[in-house]
Order: sequence, then structure tokens, then C-alpha cells
Amino acid sequence: MSRPYENSHEGEAEDVSGAEAQVIPLHGPGREKPDSAAQADRDLRESEEAQEHLEQERRADAPVVEFPGTARVSPARTRPADADLLPAPLRSALGFLRDRLTGDYTVDEFGFDAELTETLLLPPLRALYEKWFRVDTFGVENLPTDGGALLVSNHSGTLPLDALMTAVAVHDHVPGGRYLRGLGADLVFQVPLVGSFARKSGQTLACNADAERLLRKGELVGVWPEGFKGIGKPFASRYKLQRFGRGGFVSAALRTGVPIIPVSVIGAEEIYPKLGEIKLLARVLGLPYFPVTPFFPLLGPLGAVPLPTKWSIEFGEPIRTDTYDADAVDDPMLVFTLTDQVRESIQQSLYKRLSQRKSVFKG
Repeated sequence: MSRPYENSHEGEAEDVSGAEAQVIPLHGPGREKPDSAAQADRDLRESEEAQEHLEQERRADAPVVEFPGTARVSPARTRPADADLLPAPLRSALGFLRDRLTGDYTVDEFGFDAELTETLLLPPLRALYEKWFRVDTFGVENLPTDGGALLVSNHSGTLPLDALMTAVAVHDHVPGGRYLRGLGADLVFQVPLVGSFARKSGQTLACNADAERLLRKGELVGVWPEGFKGIGKPFASRYKLQRFGRGGFVSAALRTGVPIIPVSVIGAEEIYPKLGEIKLLARVLGLPYFPVTPFFPLLGPLGAVPLPTKWSIEFGEPIRTDTYDADAVDDPMLVFTLTDQVRESIQQSLYKRLSQRKSVFKG
């Protein structure tokens, strides 16, 4: 059965001459279809969110005026600006102190502390290297930028300042700032404070076991085969190389296959001209010698100031050891021959540099 208003609606649609009927929804206000209402709500929410986002962007771009007593600036943003106001050495020192207090630093198996070396030890040595001894360096291209090598040098100067200056030369002239890991005598590590700083700066005991471990790790290792015979020789014997021992350093190089680099140092012989020694005092103090120079012990501590001689350090051409067989280290004749070759290379380099030097203090 049909309703009256439905019949009336159909009649009106048929009376229109050939035109398509228009259907007008009969739902009253407040009775919209559920799908249309949900879509309208979503559109309204999206419009409001877009307006809120634009408003936030405008507020972010607007200049912020801070009133007295307010602290709305983030500390993370002010820290770099404050840090830039401090000199680089002071920033480095503060960072070093922070790491020491928090324990946020590392040392290797030999006790080497790279941060302490860079912050405390190298700067004063570098000043001595550049301003006092005015060191000229030659043959830096012979030093490898990576991988192990054994640096063999002459030794002189009463105190081992030549080893320290060679370490500065290696660090400052080799790309990447490589460290020279020196092999020191037992006495160095027995002296209070000196032994501790020697360990922290990368030095270790002069024995084949430690030398080979360092070389296999790809380190630059320094050795001074003359030992106390070289560093404590009298002024009359300056620049005359003493005996190089039994060639233990050559054995370490052969076992690890690293090159041997001869190093010659000019200028260290004259910083403390040794005229004699007091043997009784040396025995009492447990020292290999107690030197007598023109100024020490006559002037006391002032006599311990080294003379400002002009230095030169030359790194010679590498002598390869990786071309020998594995059992070559057991051949004493080969070890002796290589030891003599290294010694002769250093001696000839010393003579050559001395012949070109015009003045002890001007070079």
C-alpha cells in the first residue's frame, strides 16, 4: 500500500515536460546523514589544526624579548658561545681536568696516556724544541705515516734531551701526529716521578719483548743503542759513536719485519759539555755518572740549564728487514752486519752535518 505523499511526488515528477526530475531530500534539520556529519567534523578539525600550526610557526619566527629576571634561553644554546670566549689552551686544560676528575680517559697496556702527553708534556717540550734549540728536521719523508718502524739514534748530552726532542719531531712532522714509543733503561723507571711520567708519555723498558709487541701493533719505536756510554761520554769524544751492543734492536726488527730508520742528532753534545765526573757521588746516588760541566755543580740549579745550541735531526733512508727469511734472526753474522750498517749510516750522517755547520749556536 502506497502513502499519499509518495503518489503526489511521482505525479509532479511526471508533469515536467521532458526534464529530469530533481530529488529534494526531505530530512529535516538535525537529521543529516551520519557519514556527512563525520566528514564535516574531520574537515573542521583539520582546518583548526592547520591554523594552530601556522600560528606556532609565526610565534617561532617572531623576535623574543627577554625581560629582567626571566631565564628562558636554553643552556645548550649558550654553552658554545661561552666556550668560544675561552682561549684554546684554557679550554684544553679545563677538558683535561674534567676527564681526570671523572676518570673519562684511557691508557694502553704499557701505561701510555695520550691525553696527558698532549696536554701536559708536549707543550713545554715543543717550546724547548722551537724556541731554545731551534731544531731543524730533515728526512721526515722517510718516516712511515702508518705501520711500525724502528728508529735508531745516536745518544748524547749528559741528560736524554735528544730522545725527547726526537719524539717532538716525530709527533709534529709526521701526518696524523704519531707518537715515538721510546725504549728506556731500567734506571729511568726506578727514579720516582720520572718513571711514572716516562710510562705515561709512552716509554717502556728496553727489552726485546716490549719492543716486538709495540712494533707488531704498528707503533714507531725509538732506541738509543749507545745507552749511558753515549749520553755520558766526555766532551772530547763528542759525535764519536760508542759501541751499539749486541744488536738486539736488529733482532726485534727482523722478527717483526719492520724497517730500521737511522737517526742522527746534531747539537745535543754541546748543551752540557762534560769535563769530568765525581764517581764517589755517583755511587752514593746510584747513578751511572755524576757529571761536572763548566757550570754544574758550580752554579747549582742554574748550571742545569742547557746551553741554547742549534740542533738538527735527520731521519735517514729506511733499511728494510722484510726481505729476509724467518730464520734470518738466528744468523749472528747477519745481525752483526745490519747493526754495523745502521751505526755506519748514523756516523756518516753526523760527519756530513758537522761539516756543514758553521756555528754551535747558529747552525
